[in-house]
Parts: sequence; C-alpha cells; structure tokens
Amino acid sequence: MSLLDLQGVTASYGASQALFGVDLSIEEGQVTALMGRNGMGKSTTIKVICRLLKHAKGQVQFAGRDIAALPAHKAARLGLGLVPEGRRCFTNLTVYENLYASARTGVWDFAAVHALFPRLAERRDQLAGSLSGGEQQMLAIGRALMTNPRLLILDEATEGLAPVVRQEIWAAIAQLKKTGDLSILVVDKTLSELRQVADKVAILERGVSVWHGSMDTLTSEVRDQYLGV
Repeated sequence: MSLLDLQGVTASYGASQALFGVDLSIEEGQVTALMGRNGMGKSTTIKVICRLLKHAKGQVQFAGRDIAALPAHKAARLGLGLVPEGRRCFTNLTVYENLYASARTGVWDFAAVHALFPRLAERRDQLAGSLSGGEQQMLAIGRALMTNPRLLILDEATEGLAPVVRQEIWAAIAQLKKTGDLSILVVDKTLSELRQVADKVAILERGVSVWHGSMDTLTSEVRDQYLGV
C-alpha cells in the first residue's frame, strides 16, 4: 500500500480552478520529485496534501486513511511534515525555540537536527530573523523533521539560495534518503540535483498529471515537452 495516494484530485481557489486531475503515489522510503513549469499546480497539490486547501473531487489518502475531512493540524499529526516555499520561520523566536515549537517524540530530536545541520547548533540562541536565507532554510527543514514525519514535503527548498548553500541542502536530502525511514516529496526545478536523490518523477501540466515514472526513464523528449522553457 502506498503511503500517499492521490487519485483524480481537483481543486480551486474560489471560482478559479487550479487542479483538474492530479494522480500521485508515494511509497514508504521513496523520494519523489514533483515537477512542472511555473504555475502548473505543484504548490497547490502540496496544499491539498497538507489540507491547507480543500479539494473538490478525487481521493486523498495518507497511511491508508482518507484525510479529506481532516484539518491541517490533524493531518500533520499523522506524519506530514511540510517545508513551505519561502521558509516561513518564526522570525522573532530563536533557532532553539523554532525547533522546540514543533517537536514531537521520535528519532528526530535536537541532536539529530544539529548533526544534519551543524550551523543550527552554532546559531541555537540566535533569532531566526537574523539568520541568512540558507540558514533559515536549514531551520525550516529542521523544524519539519522535529515533528518526526513519515512524509517530508519540500516545496522549492533550494530556490534563491547561493550555490554553496544549495549543495548543503541537497547533501542533507541525500543523507535523509540514506536512512530509508523517511518518504520525501520534493518540488524543485533543478533536474541535475534531483537525479541524484529522486526515485520517481511525477509531472504536472496545467493542473493535470501528464507523466510519471522512474527517474531513469525520464527521457529528453519528456523533459523538453513538459519541463522546457
């Protein structure tokens, strides 16, 4: 059974429909890349998964449970950990307080997060608002991990970061994959880095699932048709 299963999902923002039929399946311990050009429905799909946006039609199941009626906080307690686009750290709280605010019992504790991102240990008592963009992104990932999720969702986790910081984030994702205990959904545009970590790819085009398969079977023709400028 899939950990996450979306079938025929549609969703709208008021009168404006954004999703017209999204299918997505993620297995335990799998890294899946959700791809598509800008404005094709990737972030909207994530909002539906995390119950930040209600869907109109289709099925949304997580861990074998229909979560359509759940509010976002209850869906999160089932094991959905979101690293949102734009980081959204609590800027007036310290690094420690940001991590503590989301902490749940499990393998991901302060020591584990600090081992993944040593810079957060160095900035433990620093206000999140005073961190660099890269450090805030590390904090956002650490905060999500502190919920001890079954599925970690990364929405444009490397966008706008300096190349050296981007590599640190990708190295952390690769390290998370090696544990084998965590499923990961990654939204990103950089195919070269995704090839190093993703097992599967799902592509959206105008709010519809148009292609899915293993990273190895993503041909140049598919890439040019759905991901090219």
